[in-house]
Amino acid sequence: MKTIKLPVSLLNLVPIRKGEGAKEAIDAMVDLAKATEKMGYERYWIAEHHNASTLASSATSILIKHVLEGTKRIRVGSGGIMLPNHSPLVVAEQFGTMATIYPGRLDLGLGRAPGTDGRTANALRRSQNDTVYTFPNDVKALLTYFGPEERQDYVKAYPGVGTNVPIYILGSSKDSAFLAAELGLPYVFASHFAPRYMAEAISIYRSKFKPSEYLDKPYMMVGLNVIAADSDEEAHFEFTTTQQFFLNVVRGTQTPLSPPIENMDSIWAPHEQDVVRSMAGMTLLGSKASIREQLIHFQERYDVNEIMAVTYMYDHEKQKRSYQLLKEVVDEG
Repeated sequence: MKTIKLPVSLLNLVPIRKGEGAKEAIDAMVDLAKATEKMGYERYWIAEHHNASTLASSATSILIKHVLEGTKRIRVGSGGIMLPNHSPLVVAEQFGTMATIYPGRLDLGLGRAPGTDGRTANALRRSQNDTVYTFPNDVKALLTYFGPEERQDYVKAYPGVGTNVPIYILGSSKDSAFLAAELGLPYVFASHFAPRYMAEAISIYRSKFKPSEYLDKPYMMVGLNVIAADSDEEAHFEFTTTQQFFLNVVRGTQTPLSPPIENMDSIWAPHEQDVVRSMAGMTLLGSKASIREQLIHFQERYDVNEIMAVTYMYDHEKQKRSYQLLKEVVDEG
């Protein structure tokens, strides 16, 4: 049996809860970081989303700096910086500055999608070219900017040179698996909302991996939805908040993170239910015993190196409790 004693981390989209605003969401982000740091979580990543009134995670670098200020040990990073929206030099300068202030605590997860709709992406992008296709070269540029002085070109990132900020390749399809393997970088798959290609992407990454100065063997992380509670019944009830979150995505509506409800069938159509269930297919759900059983089964099949938990729960304290239960499960092995 594969061990389930492995590092666990978390991803936060900084959702705005019903009845609250962006300030409350950002305060909750810091509060959760402090709580999970005490629990012993490995890293705390913040996503990048734009033109989403229900998420407060558009200025990702500023939020990362804010969490770094409020914590002492936990690694903080991006899950991810959507590179098509940014100049690699500017990213290197921002993260190089943070790495200088908070050495040894910063991660840079990079995605090739814009993290928004087409019209917003056009407003964000640094050129009219489709920068999705320049992603491999942009990643290489960042590796250079963070590298030693002797590898720099004329344009350098100050601060940034020599900071060696760790870079992680993010993906929700198979494409980025090839790139992460080719560059010998750690790979993070977004199974928490796009599980369809997870197994194939993991296989590609591991089989194609080339050892590098950054990593001598594959390092595979996966995002999983986690809703843990003191009983299976409570967890299933709380899970309706996650289901409503995904239903919001399916419908393209802007509804804040909502309290759990008794019956999802009262608000979704059968075809919407099918899509939501597909998107949330990789979810650890239930009591501590149930989470352990599901995680053992997952690890027997995929044997990943690290889990990044995504927990959409309306009640702040129940959300912390869910992360505590997951940490107890992996610590007990």
